[in-house]
Amino acid sequence: MNIIIAFPLCRSSKLLAFEYTRHNRESPYRTMSWVFNLRIRPVSIAGSQTLKLLRIDVPSYKLRGEEAVLECHYELEGDSLYAVKWYKENEEFFRYVPKSTPPLSSYKLEGVKVDNGNSGSRRVTLKSVNLKSSGIYRCEVSAEAPFFSSAQKEAKMEVVFLPRSGPQITGEKLEYQIKDELNLNCTSGKSYPPSTLKWLINDEPVNDRDLIHYDPHIYPHGLVSSILGLNLSIRSDHFITDGTMKVRCIATIAPLLWRGDKESVLQKIDKREALLLGKRKLFLFVMKVPVDE
Repeated sequence: MNIIIAFPLCRSSKLLAFEYTRHNRESPYRTMSWVFNLRIRPVSIAGSQTLKLLRIDVPSYKLRGEEAVLECHYELEGDSLYAVKWYKENEEFFRYVPKSTPPLSSYKLEGVKVDNGNSGSRRVTLKSVNLKSSGIYRCEVSAEAPFFSSAQKEAKMEVVFLPRSGPQITGEKLEYQIKDELNLNCTSGKSYPPSTLKWLINDEPVNDRDLIHYDPHIYPHGLVSSILGLNLSIRSDHFITDGTMKVRCIATIAPLLWRGDKESVLQKIDKREALLLGKRKLFLFVMKVPVDE
């Protein structure tokens, strides 16, 4: 006599089947004995699938004070949803469990303020983000029995504080001569992340050897000002045809979230003298002197 028994196994999309064979034979003592032959083989269910987590949408950058919407896109593929959970840096701050009462729960976490009214099974809304809201966010989706399948994805969000003003140039004089020392500093406005500074002379980038890199100035609450110095000896070719030299500092916050610049126009004392001292060109000046007859 053969009997087939099949039952589901947790966290698997297959069933196990047990084949049970019973042999009846007569012993010398006319008593009955049983021999069991157990064999296991997989049995598949047509159309059985598990949930798929397609993607999560987390904004790469948000301005301080803005609202941030985090979205989790998934397909249950015939499963029943057990829970959707959100984490920041591996700490849970939100969960949605449809069979719980209430189904939605949020937890206190520094830098995270959940707008429960605009959150649910597929999205979480964060109110008034600040610099401490920056970090790695992860969505985890899990299904009910019998398969208990789960999936997760993560993405990074950085909160940005833009400068309220452009960079400032300090140290300039009103007039310069060739071979004078040009010693300037460029300081960016308070921001996060820090601004990247760049010097230009007559719209051309300055050589790295003429730059002085200073430690940034760090303010309370994590804001930063960048400082970049410029130090070089003025040459004749620094001055353009109208006898001026344009020195410019550009501050940017990558990836091009903000850009500001400051330009200083420096005037040389005497154009003819500067050109002659620089030995780039030779000028001959002829003066008529009156002679007594």
